Amino acid sequence: MIQQSLILSGKQKLEWIRNEIRDLEADEILIQTIAGAISIGAELPQYNESDVTDPNPLYPKETGYESYGQVIKVGDDVKNIKIGNHVLAFYGHKNVGIVKASNVVKVPDSLEYRNALLNTLSCDAGKGVLKLKPASKDKVLVTGAGTIGLLTIHFLKNYMDVDHIDVLEPYESRRVLAKTFGATNTYSNKEEVPAVFYDYGLECSASIDAFHTQLKSLKHHQEICILSDGNIDLFYLNEDFYEKELKIVGSSDGWDYQQHSNWFFTEGVKTPHLSKIFEREIQSDELIDCFMELSNNNNRPLKVLVKYL
Repeated sequence: MIQQSLILSGKQKLEWIRNEIRDLEADEILIQTIAGAISIGAELPQYNESDVTDPNPLYPKETGYESYGQVIKVGDDVKNIKIGNHVLAFYGHKNVGIVKASNVVKVPDSLEYRNALLNTLSCDAGKGVLKLKPASKDKVLVTGAGTIGLLTIHFLKNYMDVDHIDVLEPYESRRVLAKTFGATNTYSNKEEVPAVFYDYGLECSASIDAFHTQLKSLKHHQEICILSDGNIDLFYLNEDFYEKELKIVGSSDGWDYQQHSNWFFTEGVKTPHLSKIFEREIQSDELIDCFMELSNNNNRPLKVLVKYL
């Protein structure tokens, strides 16, 4: 069987590489990809060689990380995953993937894969929120209503039961979605955001202006979590951080993808608007052209669903 992998071989240079599938180890499974996604905020800076956290990139690089598929083969020691099961994994833009059975999340056959694919980033967002642990009556500011920002709102509203969630987002269509997801107020520019008003902040935009708005908006001795990758602007501290004696925490990856899915898959049935995050759908053979188009177009979709079958 042949594996096709989308590889970044240089700045804006993508190509499909073909390799024969190797034999499985005893604790591994082979997955036939059904769908994946382009996470624009993470992948485009890498594609454009503009990621400020990676000034001297090394090539070749694998691409993508969210994958949904069906198990077509299992290793001899695998007991909890069966051929035919649907799973989430982290092997990216490939038609098939080999992964450790312990690293996948089983997905109910009845769950629509658009919602299932969002479990990964929802768990990442949830980890950041859980580091702050806002109470239901706390006021929270989210900067950026991209995919991670919207999933942060979703987690704050439906897992933490937070009543007051305000959002700073320059794009009108994303502000409308933020309202659908449960935002109390939405702001189009930083001047509208009240100062010394919020108990907690979650930065999801990778923008230095948004980060400084967070610092200005927080009450004294409060806390902000940076959920964005920090791959667009370099952040630096200003006088608000020191004068108010604020705290900053970072967050990366999820808290427990399997445990999170127990909540997220059930909640997804009750919140069908989650699928609106996928504003574009393509076939896998359109990936290279899609990256080129996204790179040249500032009006980008929130997230791109990639179909393989």
